[in-house]
Amino acid sequence: MNAVTIKDVAQAAGVSSATASRVLSGHPSTSAASREKVEAVARELGFVPNAQARSLRSTKTDTIALLISDVRNPYFSVLAHAIEQSAHEAGLMTFIGNANEDSAQQDQFLAAMLSRRVDGLIVVPQGLDQAAQRPSEMMSRIVASGTPMVFVDRTLRGIEIPSLTASSAHALEAAIAALTSLGHRRIAFIGGPDHASTARERHLAFDAALAANGLPSDPALHFAGDFKAGSGAQGARWLLAHPAAPTAVVIADAPMAIGALTVWREAGLKISRDLSVITFDEVDAMLMHDPPIATISHDLTLMGRAAVAALQAVMAGQNPERREFSSHFTQRESLGPAAASPGAMMEGMPTHE
Repeated sequence: MNAVTIKDVAQAAGVSSATASRVLSGHPSTSAASREKVEAVARELGFVPNAQARSLRSTKTDTIALLISDVRNPYFSVLAHAIEQSAHEAGLMTFIGNANEDSAQQDQFLAAMLSRRVDGLIVVPQGLDQAAQRPSEMMSRIVASGTPMVFVDRTLRGIEIPSLTASSAHALEAAIAALTSLGHRRIAFIGGPDHASTARERHLAFDAALAANGLPSDPALHFAGDFKAGSGAQGARWLLAHPAAPTAVVIADAPMAIGALTVWREAGLKISRDLSVITFDEVDAMLMHDPPIATISHDLTLMGRAAVAALQAVMAGQNPERREFSSHFTQRESLGPAAASPGAMMEGMPTHE
């Protein structure tokens, strides 16, 4: 498919190419009606300026765009705050968008930001195109255009740009070791969607941690969620009804943990006595829970600052190396000796979502 040109945008918007060019370059001598029409068409067509056209621009906007996966997820709220504050200190204003864990919504935001001529992009990328199993056309166009961009928290297969991610291997090995020392042998995993690189990394690291602690990997003890509270609740019900009666569980992110903990509380389950729980992401909700929840986490403030520094380097024509942060395990009162069977609590449990 041929790339959309400025002439295509102008024709679809019913204006001259000169007017479309002025609008998309941020020139002040355009009417509000023309700007609204041209920008809407550019977003709809997925117009991305090519690298040569961008290089001709002599002024900067001193703005960047940040796309996070889910604004409701406290993990991304903390990361976004760190990035926004670091960018502010560098004299950059930040547009923040919410992908809602959806590639189409991601692409709409990115197209809108490019039409506003932001100087660079920091992106928590969404999954591959599920039909084609490759990055979305919009993401591929942005990379091909030479627009300064870095990935943070997640990556995309087939896209080679500077990225900042975290490794959970050592933290999970320590977490599983803590559980096995308390007698746990049936440890469940409530994971994220396979299209997210973080979900794949955490699942693989979980299996490796089991092996490192002398436990077999059992696919029947893995529940695939979607990083949202609703799937955490579904995973909680799955665990309570599981024939293997897991005595401990590792949950791959905070929203799913919140959904699961709500269900277990309604079921009358006592965390640490009936079920030991570890979750990714050290957010306030986990520390305020009774008992406080053991977590696997990394320094989001440090990651956010590093993301801004990496983007500034890319904007300056450099190619910073990929950076990987190490997560750490914090043991808390949510861990206790292996119980007989949390599944016994299923009887009489509320069934509403």
